[in-house]
Amino acid sequence: MASAIIKKFLMTLLALHLSAAAITHAGALPKSVNGQALPSLSPMLERVTPSVVNITTEGRQKIDESLVNDPFFKRFFNNMDNERRIDGTGSGVIIHAKHGHILTNFHVLEGADRINVTLNDGRKYVARIIGTDPKADLAIIGIPPGRLTAIRFGNSDQLKVGDFVVAIGNPYGIGQSVTSGIISALHRNPGIGEYEDFIQTDASINLGNSGGALINLRGELIGINTAILGGQSGGNIGIGFAIPINTTAGIIDQIVRFGQVERGLLGIEVSNVDPRTARAVGLPANKGALIERVFPSSSADLAGLQAGDVIVRLNNSEISGASDVKSLIGSMRVGSRLNIVYLRAGAARTAQTSIGQAIPIPVPATEQKPFWENN
Repeated sequence: MASAIIKKFLMTLLALHLSAAAITHAGALPKSVNGQALPSLSPMLERVTPSVVNITTEGRQKIDESLVNDPFFKRFFNNMDNERRIDGTGSGVIIHAKHGHILTNFHVLEGADRINVTLNDGRKYVARIIGTDPKADLAIIGIPPGRLTAIRFGNSDQLKVGDFVVAIGNPYGIGQSVTSGIISALHRNPGIGEYEDFIQTDASINLGNSGGALINLRGELIGINTAILGGQSGGNIGIGFAIPINTTAGIIDQIVRFGQVERGLLGIEVSNVDPRTARAVGLPANKGALIERVFPSSSADLAGLQAGDVIVRLNNSEISGASDVKSLIGSMRVGSRLNIVYLRAGAARTAQTSIGQAIPIPVPATEQKPFWENN
């Protein structure tokens, strides 16, 4: 169905370009081209937009004590409080209608004392937090169930660069807005979070779109809009990022069932496969993750994995790089079973193991990496 819509869309654009004479009034679009009505996303959006909500937050943030006690500020602001009010805007997606569950980004809620949700039909609620996962920048909030519409999930593993997508959210708090574009890239790692395997899109995403829906032309949720690259003003320059919906599946399950995410470890360090290694093991470009190190007595060690092995599949997911491994393992709870397909000396092998308990490994201060927080 989506391919037919896209084909019709492209054919219509070509017909419009070549058939300007079909425009009966200057500056007006025709109602049809060659007897066919102009395509529109409106029917699909009428089904989907009730599933996307606007979120506003209210909270208090402590002011730097050095400012509060500074004589200059005391002189002009005698009653200066040590806290200031902060308000935020964002978006969310209804995922479980009968439970009133809404999926959004953690950074949309961070520091909030009150979370207000406005539905597409104007209804307003104060939401409660069901659970959060700051490391993946995801959270689930709840509102009273009743006359809610949950969005249908797509399969983000089947996405391809060039697929048409639509972003729905609440940019700058102006109200629900829809933008369109294509998938510009997959498996992006811009260095803005701990777990990254983003979909990149040129569909306009701005401040306030965070937590909103990225959907395909069938109206299926394929990602959660999370971040943008842009200037200091936060304006859109056509580079937006969304968390793939398949990545969120395990996290959603843990939050709903346990209220939090308990991550474990496989016990390996991985890197992307370079062209030389890919040729040596007979892999196409951008496939697999090379094991650099296996920690003794870890789940990976007990499963027989070795440095130099190339992981090509974990459970039902194809592995395109190191970020795929980290994201998938990061979405699995301790004790979860894991089927591994890997290459050793060009031969395919399989192993089964379970995710082990995470054991913090001290990192020397000189080796610690800075944490960049989304705005």
